[in-house]
Amino acid sequence: MYFNDIIGQHEAKAKLLSMFADNRIPHALMLTGPEGSGNLPAAFAFIQYVFCTQKKEKDSCGTCPSCLKISKLTHPDLHLVFPIAKSKEIKTSNDLLQEFRTCFLENPYINLNDWFNNLDAENKQPIIPAEEASSILKKLSYTSYEGGYKVMLIWQPETMNADSANKLLKVLEEPPEQTLFVLVCNHPDRLLSTILSRVQQLLFLKINTEDITAGLVNEFGCNETSAKQASYLCDGNYREAQVLLQQNETEYGFLQLFRNFMMISLNFDAIKAVAWIDENARVGREKQKQFLQYGLEIFRDCLMHNFGNVDLVRLSGEEKTFVTKFSKFINHRNYEKITTEFNSSFYYIERNANPKILFMDLIMKTNELINLKD
Repeated sequence: MYFNDIIGQHEAKAKLLSMFADNRIPHALMLTGPEGSGNLPAAFAFIQYVFCTQKKEKDSCGTCPSCLKISKLTHPDLHLVFPIAKSKEIKTSNDLLQEFRTCFLENPYINLNDWFNNLDAENKQPIIPAEEASSILKKLSYTSYEGGYKVMLIWQPETMNADSANKLLKVLEEPPEQTLFVLVCNHPDRLLSTILSRVQQLLFLKINTEDITAGLVNEFGCNETSAKQASYLCDGNYREAQVLLQQNETEYGFLQLFRNFMMISLNFDAIKAVAWIDENARVGREKQKQFLQYGLEIFRDCLMHNFGNVDLVRLSGEEKTFVTKFSKFINHRNYEKITTEFNSSFYYIERNANPKILFMDLIMKTNELINLKD
């Protein structure tokens, strides 16, 4: 993984390079950022740079034996820890190393949902169990194979249970010599404060739309208009931008889904509502979240249209036509309330709410709000 492969994040990449150049690498570094910010691929780019034997000024060479091993996640001094769906057969990350390598190498911007979908375990609870902490201590007790750093990368440390977190805390306090911990975290508020106090955090921000657009065009060879539409919708999340771009290229996109939802909500029809809910309860949490995010963007566009801002550059022709017609239902009386309901639904979908109950409730509340009278 090269630094040059990371979308945007120019300041964070510069800080990582500076840490190495100034010999200021902390024993425990945590790359903190929202989902899709690129902190996971950046972690591997940094590790590859640390191990590289023929470094360039701003990137690893990519051709030395160490780089080749890191690029395949097979370096003997690189140890990986990540959430698992614990079972009788699966007890630590070691049991799923090959699956994780394959999943990451297919798309370095994977999120937790991608990983668990890959395992066919999307309905199970992701966890880094206490057995994992014991495995970490055992691995770090070994001598480095190649005489340099031993690196322990922990993805999603916020999924550690209490026992695992407390055991990790002990080794963070007194790490073995030449050991580097790299934690990649999306929700630092879910970690023990004692762990936060023992790591140096480097913040990754949401990626700006220009960098996402350029990244999509470079990765998929798509036209710039499609890339811009995805970049405006994804809220700085490159993984979501990838999904949105692919979704926009299918015949049945979010516009049709949203249009049907609003038609059912406008003139409430219980039979059609149940049919819509049954169909869309099966698509998975990520697509449900994307639908809600899409709705929030459409409501915003409607309000902008009503206030005279018709320069909706992210919209396709069909979307512009829909927004122009639908905007009469969105106004200063209901905009805040309806977006609150959609945001609330997004929050509960993330926390495994029953989608059939949630979307029926949302349809009924939307019906009430878009029919508000003066």
